[in-house]
Amino acid sequence: MLITLGIIFGDIGTSPLYTFQTLMIEGGTSSRDFVFGCISCVFWTLTLQTTFKYIFITLQADNHGEGGIFSLYALVRRYGKWLAIPAIIGAGTLLADGIITPPISVASAIEGLGAVPALSKDMIPGSTLIIGIVIGIIVLLFLFQQFGTKVVGGAFGPVMLVWFCMIGTLGTVQVAHDPSVLAALNPYYGISMLIEHPGGFWLLGAVFLCTTGAEALYSDLGHCGRKNIQMAWIFVKTTLVLSYLGQGAWVLTQTHAINFTSVNPFYAIVPHWFLVPSVIIATFATIIASQALISGSFTLISEAISMNLWPRITVKYPSNIRGQIYIPAINWVLCCGCILVMLYFRTVERMTAAYGFSITIAMLMTTILMSYYMRFKRHWATWIVVLILCIFVTVEFSFFLANSVKIVKRLFFLVFEFGLIFTMYTWFKARKITNRFLHFIDLKDKIPLLHALSADTTVSKFATHLVYLTKANNSKQIEEKIMYSIMSRKPKRADVYWFLHIERMDDPYTMEYSVEELEPGKIIRIEFRLGFRIQPRINVLFRKVVEDMVSRNEVDILSRYESLRKFNQTADFQFVIIEKFLSYNNEFSIKESFILNSYFAIRRFAQTEAKAFGLDTSETRVEKIPLVVKPVTNIVLKRVAAGSSHTSEPF
Repeated sequence: MLITLGIIFGDIGTSPLYTFQTLMIEGGTSSRDFVFGCISCVFWTLTLQTTFKYIFITLQADNHGEGGIFSLYALVRRYGKWLAIPAIIGAGTLLADGIITPPISVASAIEGLGAVPALSKDMIPGSTLIIGIVIGIIVLLFLFQQFGTKVVGGAFGPVMLVWFCMIGTLGTVQVAHDPSVLAALNPYYGISMLIEHPGGFWLLGAVFLCTTGAEALYSDLGHCGRKNIQMAWIFVKTTLVLSYLGQGAWVLTQTHAINFTSVNPFYAIVPHWFLVPSVIIATFATIIASQALISGSFTLISEAISMNLWPRITVKYPSNIRGQIYIPAINWVLCCGCILVMLYFRTVERMTAAYGFSITIAMLMTTILMSYYMRFKRHWATWIVVLILCIFVTVEFSFFLANSVKIVKRLFFLVFEFGLIFTMYTWFKARKITNRFLHFIDLKDKIPLLHALSADTTVSKFATHLVYLTKANNSKQIEEKIMYSIMSRKPKRADVYWFLHIERMDDPYTMEYSVEELEPGKIIRIEFRLGFRIQPRINVLFRKVVEDMVSRNEVDILSRYESLRKFNQTADFQFVIIEKFLSYNNEFSIKESFILNSYFAIRRFAQTEAKAFGLDTSETRVEKIPLVVKPVTNIVLKRVAAGSSHTSEPF
């Protein structure tokens, strides 16, 4: 549970730093009814969205211990091909808001230094000094990613424990001064504020800030386990509610008007002697919250790569901790995005005005996928599923409408957001199109031909063991392009032909294989069954399989050349990778042309197939073949007699 505090609750745990202040700024009043209404809305949002939806319902969508929108998609994708769309939109919007969480969290902590009398003149929100400190912390945070979090990971839990104890204690002290604030937990005050306060409904955009970290509860399920998250949430929610109640109680005790732009109720309830330590603790807490989000972004992209929803890019493993990965390209894109966000918005107030829009969309997408999970995987009664769906669609759509006014203030993000969703959608659709034109043939019919080629000494030997990757799910079939590569492009004579197939499993960490000798000693097929969180390092996996087969006396890998065999030299293995390029000999619809051209343009920035599958370049040959989706057919070419006169100039 201590580890859970450090990994899971950083984002939602630091929301009291800015949520109540934003409500006070946007509400324009600090009347008793308004303060009660704000606290009521926050409490019931945490109860409905976080506790009921995520803690009680969504965490049940446990994919062999793993959570997150792609884990949920893996559980339900067989029940509807279109479900890839909400999964893509949900993942894209989660990643997009990832570039605002680190700057808004860290800046909200650092701006607290302005409450220290000795620093009040220098620590002004939006000042160059604060921006510089925040950017410095963010750069160090992203620089540290390449080394992994193993060294400091053990400190995350204790630091967050101190943080939650601090905000709970500070809130309790204020509630003790004015216990009447506890009445604010009555939903009447929240409903009354939304209806009667001018523009009350639109304040839901600010209320939503209290639950923006709820998606992390599910995304990081695999790191901590459902029971730990559920039990820890009791403590976390208690301290969060006490913090909001304490801030509200302090506001109600003030006898004069307050400029909440410069006064943050969170720091106003901190004793003067404890201000600097509280800012230090808050800074560490926000760094931990940012770290969890960055790690979650790496996991999300890694899963997208495995599910063919993202181009293959370099994925590294900075430590031996299961599931901890580092993706350099994503790391530096997020880093640059966070720096630009800080330079563009400059203050927490401006960032909160643009924060939350994407998360509401992500939550709606999770709700859609969860409805399929509840109905088809858990077999809940239709009326129960419909009731739950109606409740959360109503709540989340209300938050979406309230946050939609922020779209003008977040135009900065739209390019980044659109780019993520467009990349995933293009990769998904293009692979669907190209896979439609994969031509499979019966491998049994080609076995005599392979035997004949292997025995033909007039053809120079290409390799002793020749290895191809195949997409054929049926072991009795093979792609036509592979046989073309073996027979027609320069015959590739080999003693043994290997065909490797990778099947992606819905379980996250499955690592299995099976071996089938289609022709004893001549044609061998290996089926790898890998979970969607396992990197397909084929070179390593294939070597492991061959070693296992040798130990079982199922294959002989000694050299077939007599001079080498008598010295027990190992035979050579050669991989052949077939890459497609878009042929000019195509007639597309506008939609297919745009998708395929975009797909091949994006591929230029992705890893090569050989690198993506972890194949040593010295053992790998890459062959390029044209992709012809719709051949040009309307060519009218007229033959004329030789020597006929021409009116045009020769070229």
